[in-house]
Amino acid sequence: MAQSPYILDPVTEANFAEAVIERSRQVPVLVDFWAEWCGPCQMLMPVLSRLADEYGGRFVLAKVNTDAEQGLAMRYGIRGIPALKLFRHGEVVEEMVGVQPEGAIRAMIDRHIERPADRVREEARAAVRAGAPETAVALLRKALDEEPDYAPLRLDLAAALAAAGRFDEAEETFRSLPPDVREGAEGKALAARLTFARAVAEAPARERLEAAWREGSAGSAELYALAAHRIVAGEHEAGLELLLELLKRDPGFRDGAARKAVLAAFDLLGGEGDLVQRYRKRLFALLH
Repeated sequence: MAQSPYILDPVTEANFAEAVIERSRQVPVLVDFWAEWCGPCQMLMPVLSRLADEYGGRFVLAKVNTDAEQGLAMRYGIRGIPALKLFRHGEVVEEMVGVQPEGAIRAMIDRHIERPADRVREEARAAVRAGAPETAVALLRKALDEEPDYAPLRLDLAAALAAAGRFDEAEETFRSLPPDVREGAEGKALAARLTFARAVAEAPARERLEAAWREGSAGSAELYALAAHRIVAGEHEAGLELLLELLKRDPGFRDGAARKAVLAAFDLLGGEGDLVQRYRKRLFALLH
């Protein structure tokens, strides 16, 4: 049994749920699948032990001997060892196979450790939901003074600025993010929100657009604006219907704005799910 309070050894089928699944709801749990005969496992062990002690409980190291716990190894699809699986909130969030550089392991752990700034992010998001985006902007700017390189803070700041109607600042903040953040799921969703929110801010009132649509007098610009209104209001399917209608009527409108908006709506919805799949097929059929 390991002496460190931050290393759980051995972790077995009997205590896995408590030691890993439940514990990961409090802090990240890094599970090391290893075996006595595995030379690379023995090389990795001191690195993992040192990190566990250095982090002082901000993550926990759990050791699973795959020879003794073949059921766990099968359940988690272990094909080669050493295998590292990082659990957070009851689920595997990242994994690595083979001996890894210490820096890569640190980076993986750091991505899932709660920081003081994460609590500020929650407060700021709550403020936006409560209709106080300027409060969120102030909270996030203060946190950025202390952690200027923490990209999630800037991502949330861009979202709060957009919610406050400060679109130029929101877009400038978004462009300052690292490329991998902009191209990640959250980054793409935020870019889509910015697109639709700006369109709504520059559009006529929704009631007027809906009336024009019912009367059959809505032109391309009105259809686009009404679709943006609907999507911002959470009426995603209704908005997508209008965008496909616009694409049928006027595919060249604003250099393909309808097609781009459909793709932005997919990003807003996380790029998956029944609605996205149905409309992706319809978009493909329409374009081909």
